[in-house]
Amino acid sequence: MACLTLHYHELALKGANRPRFVRALVGNARRALGELGPCRVESTGGRILVETEADMGAAIARALKVPGVVHVMPVIRLPRDLDAVASAAIAEVRRLAPASFRVSARRNDKSFPMTSVEIDREVGARVHLALGTPVRLKGADREVHLAVLPKEILLSAEKVGGPGGLPTGTGGRVAALLSGGMDSPVAAWRMINRGCRCDLVHFHSHPLVDRTTQEKARDLAAVLAQWQFRTRLWLVPLAEIQKEVRLKCPEALRVILYRRFMVRIAEQLARRRRCRALVTGESLGQVASQTLENIATVDAVATMPVLRPLIGTDKREIIALAEKLGTYPISVRPDQDCCQLFVPPKPATKSWPSQAEEAEAALDVKALVDDAVARTEKADIG
Repeated sequence: MACLTLHYHELALKGANRPRFVRALVGNARRALGELGPCRVESTGGRILVETEADMGAAIARALKVPGVVHVMPVIRLPRDLDAVASAAIAEVRRLAPASFRVSARRNDKSFPMTSVEIDREVGARVHLALGTPVRLKGADREVHLAVLPKEILLSAEKVGGPGGLPTGTGGRVAALLSGGMDSPVAAWRMINRGCRCDLVHFHSHPLVDRTTQEKARDLAAVLAQWQFRTRLWLVPLAEIQKEVRLKCPEALRVILYRRFMVRIAEQLARRRRCRALVTGESLGQVASQTLENIATVDAVATMPVLRPLIGTDKREIIALAEKLGTYPISVRPDQDCCQLFVPPKPATKSWPSQAEEAEAALDVKALVDDAVARTEKADIG
């Protein structure tokens, strides 16, 4: 069976709450790796040890999509015998052929007769003698990690960086507004990576436009489901609201009014799932509706917190993260987004709640919201 260890960082700072977070991470890792076949997952010595029948490459790739994992290391399990450890270290350094190396031992079991420094020196000397590879205590090209446990020693000479963050399910449930664009799936992922379970709410303008945004929303939800397993996607029709706003409200305020309706509707759906907050992909000043004044006008109708994890993020950072997550190719596909429908040539960049309330006086807001919620479709993905 392939063996690997999953390592965490922030969880170690949780004090008395640490066991709860570690248990959640173990459970999530067991569920994720279990998708690939039979596996055994346990917490030992400040790390999570995984044994799986899956291919090592596939196992590492799946483990790297478990929030809370800061890095993954394929490991060799060895007896507590220095000759066996040195032989394995020689084989690994030979295989990887680094320009230089160092040995770093961690003695979780203090009953082992040698100290960590003594193990480093002894194993490092044997590897150097066998292969001639230089030892570099600082800036080594390859680090051979040894973990001395009560019944075995784990050896690894490879480390793959993971997402970090907190285990899914430890941060509560939120509802993220999901467009077909670049920003909102990245914002949703950031909340997932902070331990939240994230429902997704997508607004569309069908039948006034085609279903391309709905198809993109389903595809984006499928990518995000890889990080949090089963994902609820709400598909909300906005066309009737948009038609009413276009006919009865000031042109410059259209997008602001759309977004106020989105918040009202999303909150109703969020409460059905006991979500504690809404999440949006807004970045300050990126478009006209995302100025500080317009954000305040939209937030005036919210009765639960609205989280904006990208509010101070540069567009290049968002694109880079979208590419890393795999949402970028989906987000750049052409579509007919609901916010592009009936967009005024000069949208307001500054607005006040009183202006929006005056404009909405021409509408039956409650009836429009209730109708959209009643016609919302749901899909469970993952």
